[in-house]
Amino acid sequence: MEIGISAGALALLALALAAGGLVTGFMAGLLGIGGGSILVPVLYEVWTILGIDAAIRMHLAIGTSLAVIIPTSLKSFAAHRARGAVDPALVRRLAAPVVLGVLGGAVVASVSASAALKWVWAVFASLMAIKLLWGQDGWRLGNDISKSRLVDLYGFFVGLVSTLMSAGGGAYITMLMTLYGRPIHQAIGTSSGFGPLIAVPGALGFVWAGWGAAGLPAGSLGYVNLIGAAVIISASVLAAPWGASFAHGISRRKLELGFGCFLAVVAMRYLVDLLG
Repeated sequence: MEIGISAGALALLALALAAGGLVTGFMAGLLGIGGGSILVPVLYEVWTILGIDAAIRMHLAIGTSLAVIIPTSLKSFAAHRARGAVDPALVRRLAAPVVLGVLGGAVVASVSASAALKWVWAVFASLMAIKLLWGQDGWRLGNDISKSRLVDLYGFFVGLVSTLMSAGGGAYITMLMTLYGRPIHQAIGTSSGFGPLIAVPGALGFVWAGWGAAGLPAGSLGYVNLIGAAVIISASVLAAPWGASFAHGISRRKLELGFGCFLAVVAMRYLVDLLG
């Protein structure tokens, strides 16, 4: 990753990646999310500073983030399962549709321009921010999760969009379960189980999509940078159990408001980039 900047600047970037990893791991455990909503903006700015070509910058941020989500989400899932806060039947039911959606997302990403991926981020980050900031606990679709095939189709959608956003799908699964009246802690714990289902095939898809691409930084396999991923993973795996423990002792509404504001800022950042 030597693109004409000093050793001191590289050290600061490494610290920024490690800090991003700590926040990512903590939020993964806390909210059952993969952490891509935090990592992608951080990595995008790091690649910008390093002078990575704008044409592949977003692809590289998403692919590297997906690689980080694999161990982070596994650690988060194990912590929640140990507390009995997981619905394994729902994970089994939606596993196949989610993975099919991931494969579709990898194909779409391989032929998408960086601007298209930014639009996906801007739109869905805005929608998630709206849900977090203004959603009401009384919003319900039913008393229990429907047996309808529409729920399975939703799983495909989760896999597709999560791959394009480098998200573990946790925000979407949590939203589905709470809209059907499931306890919030069970929704968070169950949603963490979808992180590996999305991240493993998603990261492999971005390796394939970026294989041989010009302008990649050192240590990259396609659109996955192993150096950046290693720095972040060491911090995120450490912090994931902290978040899972903290989730059971704090007002989640305060955290929803904070995370919603963060997503709103991210969406605005990409909109300014796209429309500026």
